[in-house]
Amino acid sequence: MITQSVIKNGLTYRQNKEGDGYPITRIETISDEKIDPTRVGFVNNLKEEELREYRLIVGDILFSHINSLEHIGKTAIYEAVPEVLLHGMNLLLLRPNKQKIEPYFLLYLLRLYRTVGIFKNMAKKAVNQASINQTELKRVRISLPPLEEQQKIAQVLMSIDKAIEAVDEAIAKAERIKKGLMQELLTKGIGHREFKGVKLTLIDTEIPENWEIVKLRDIITDLKSGFASGKRDENGILQLRMDSIDLNGRINPNAGVKVPIPKNVEEYLLKPGDILFNNTNSVDLIGKTAIFRGEFARCVYSNHLTRIRVNPEKTIPEWLLYVMIRYWQLGIFKAICHQHVHQAGINSKDLLNLKIPLPPLEEQQKIAEILSKWDEVIEMKKAKKDKLERMKKKVMELLLTGKVRVK
Repeated sequence: MITQSVIKNGLTYRQNKEGDGYPITRIETISDEKIDPTRVGFVNNLKEEELREYRLIVGDILFSHINSLEHIGKTAIYEAVPEVLLHGMNLLLLRPNKQKIEPYFLLYLLRLYRTVGIFKNMAKKAVNQASINQTELKRVRISLPPLEEQQKIAQVLMSIDKAIEAVDEAIAKAERIKKGLMQELLTKGIGHREFKGVKLTLIDTEIPENWEIVKLRDIITDLKSGFASGKRDENGILQLRMDSIDLNGRINPNAGVKVPIPKNVEEYLLKPGDILFNNTNSVDLIGKTAIFRGEFARCVYSNHLTRIRVNPEKTIPEWLLYVMIRYWQLGIFKAICHQHVHQAGINSKDLLNLKIPLPPLEEQQKIAEILSKWDEVIEMKKAKKDKLERMKKKVMELLLTGKVRVK
């Protein structure tokens, strides 16, 4: 790689997190492939020459050369935010020669190389991390179009990135609106004027006069944990696991595994409307809840999940889903779980004793429909983002390899 004017390691001074001194980069600073000013360390008592030597300038690229294999080769470009930022340890600084290469062109090229596995293949592997030294990185050869073409390629890719950022902001806004609606509708309901004070599980609140407080055991017909399977069988049955559930009540169809079909498989088959509750996970993720909508013809679930079937005469599955998601947001499951060394668990007894508000069925349905509409909006926007990201990946491959030239 002959296009950089500087490639070097960062300052190795001891860092603090108290905001004492100048902000300095850490590995976490670029974990999302952009510089996050909230995830920096701080150093003080620097000499003037050290401040000059390690201060980032606009267009500098930070390269993660010591990291887990999954994250090796992540990059971010400095755009003067924060105004003063020092180059810290465990990240390489690449300062492009702007007479030969456009910094954003190099940034996107490095990201393409990471996407196709170049950095993963060249890294030296250790037990929990991988590394790429400067000598190896300098040997990476790249093809350079004329500088003007580089700039135009960078502009095309930056415009796609801006479109993705706009969709991200729209998703975040929709999620904030939905969260606010959940907070209001799941305790205040629709059109009520009279309320009563109640105590739910770890929550003191008010609910409409005609709502009930019930335990989970009062509104379900079945609660059953899944089965463990350490084996794989491509001709077997799809088993959903803890990673199959996202934080928005959706099931990720790509996160399951095929396992041998157990003799008592009928006991574990999911039906549309079944609620899946994550009973074992890290303390911050325990209690994730999703609803199975028949995404797969035949599907079972692991012992890290508990299946809940509601009594249709008392509640609808969507109502329970949104209550459980709200409880997770409030940290209820984190508070009642049993913590172990690396994970936490919630047993069936504690789950069955969970106290929840219960409106009349008709009102449950109306509230669920309102929240479901916002789920649809969020999913639509996420699908748009996925489409843009696929387009960006294809455009990067075409433009950065010269298969398509930009005039």
